[in-house]
Amino acid sequence: MKTTPIPPSIRTFDLPGPVGKLEALLNQGREDAPYCALVCHPHPMGGGTMHNKVVYRTMKALHGLGLPVLRFNFRGTGRNQGLHDSGRGEQEDVRAALKWLDREFHRPILFAGFSFGANVGMRACCGDSRVHGLIALGLPIVAEGRRYDYGYLPACSQPKLFVSGDRDPYGHLADVEAVVATAPDPKKLVWIQDADHFFVGKLDQVQAAIVSWAKHYFDIGNL
Repeated sequence: MKTTPIPPSIRTFDLPGPVGKLEALLNQGREDAPYCALVCHPHPMGGGTMHNKVVYRTMKALHGLGLPVLRFNFRGTGRNQGLHDSGRGEQEDVRAALKWLDREFHRPILFAGFSFGANVGMRACCGDSRVHGLIALGLPIVAEGRRYDYGYLPACSQPKLFVSGDRDPYGHLADVEAVVATAPDPKKLVWIQDADHFFVGKLDQVQAAIVSWAKHYFDIGNL
């Protein structure tokens, strides 16, 4: 099937958020893209922003499939208003981004998040009929004294992809596998060999895992 090319432009704008405007970037997709995507960044208290390398490569994977991809900074990050809320208010930030994508594109949404962004974003997206698939990268279990809860996963029926490094100090293999086991099918867990939490030197493998999964579950082809 003939497809239209991806517009090269990147839209920079302020997304209306629950406690003020949120800095956002939209990488334009094909006009005929069957989905749009949202990517959330890691913990802002550790320097995480929408410009994080894992977030960027996740965007590249989904954008390379022709999808428009939205990234944004959580409250209190960058020049955003509000204060960091330990994952509670950040869920409302995610819902604000979903609302904007739904209004802008009127098509199903794929969610992806890295570390803190995965935990917070999945919590907000699980069970949301607008979100048709979830990608969790570097799923954190215990990090910097914080223990992350995944009690919501058993009710999360959307297709799910989990990608973690087998040397991730914040998500040990046995702990991640135990969490993923609580999630219903369809789901897939991909271990990146010799990768740390930030997938240093392994981002090509992360990007390939995302593309492979999206093609399999959602029949999205490359340009």
